[in-house]
Amino acid sequence: MKKINRRTFLSGIGSSLAFLCINSSAAAKKTSIEQSGLAEVFKDRFRIGTAISSDTLVNNNSRLLRLIAREFNTITAENDMKWEMIRPSLDNWNWEVADKFVEYGLENQMLMVGHALVWHAQIPDAVFFRNGKPKSKNEMLRIMENHVGTVVDRYKHAISVWDVVNEAIDNNKWRQTNWYKQIGNEYFEKAFALAREADPSAHLIYNDYGMDNPDKQDFLLLAIRRLKSKGIKVDGVGMQLHAALDGPSAKQVENAIVKFHKAGLQVHITEMDLDVLPKVDDYSGAEISTNYQYDERLNPYTEGLPDHIAKLHTKRYTELFEVFVKHSDKVARVSTWGTVDSESWKNGWPVKGRTNYPLLFDRNYSPKEAYHSIINLAS
Repeated sequence: MKKINRRTFLSGIGSSLAFLCINSSAAAKKTSIEQSGLAEVFKDRFRIGTAISSDTLVNNNSRLLRLIAREFNTITAENDMKWEMIRPSLDNWNWEVADKFVEYGLENQMLMVGHALVWHAQIPDAVFFRNGKPKSKNEMLRIMENHVGTVVDRYKHAISVWDVVNEAIDNNKWRQTNWYKQIGNEYFEKAFALAREADPSAHLIYNDYGMDNPDKQDFLLLAIRRLKSKGIKVDGVGMQLHAALDGPSAKQVENAIVKFHKAGLQVHITEMDLDVLPKVDDYSGAEISTNYQYDERLNPYTEGLPDHIAKLHTKRYTELFEVFVKHSDKVARVSTWGTVDSESWKNGWPVKGRTNYPLLFDRNYSPKEAYHSIINLAS
């Protein structure tokens, strides 16, 4: 099947301005709109995506896969293209589930996002250490070169968008990862150069959480300008947007979108979900290594979501999508991090064993009120 390449991906963005001129009387009735799915409703604004879990692919969850095919036109493998999944050891490649992901995307003519080539988490220690001692900078760079080249080359017939580097920045400085400690910020530059070399036509993204933070924005933009001065292009920024009921505000998200766009970057909302449970120690990040002990007080909605919390959930999704629609000339894609609540990582992070409700479809695969609310924005 024909590759959905970068040109095809970008062509939809230009049509968004024309869509704004369509008279609202031309909009379909609500029932007809909802039957067509989110992707169809927002097709002249931006792409709508979701993440697909390993369980969904391995167990061939046909019900969920049909729902995804109806509602979305873009997919990301939640975990199955991360290093530990496709390369559990340096000499062992495991392509089975990643290949299933690509086959599903091709069958349904979806844009596929490769996630993530270079990250400090979910990666074998052997990348960084030998017998407990750090490997040399040059050896680690050779390992990175082999990995990025192999993965991108295998899927460049199908995947044209890559999260190249994931979560490398800690507010206004480089995150102290094994990549950074042993290579320095050169690893950031090298990762993008290698991805570009492997597929010159690919759309390359830097992806991170907390991108509503102005200090983090400024640090990233400085790093990207430095790459540009060396002839290395970063095409877009991925704002993960793991949100909560109390933040980030719609205005903070809007400011970030405008700022990145002015810097010449396409904006991708890459991992959107909305945590409705009590925070632990007021923690609002998304560092995957963060874990807290279970406490019943942190898991209050095991029997269902109270109406007043469900209304807040709807309100937050609506106000954020209002921003996306307002700036659809700047936003290339909005992807949720999962489709139904039962598969969300938020049930097990940062506290294991909780019952969360962060997505647009409930545990019965039914659309929530937030779904209906954002559908209405299209008309």
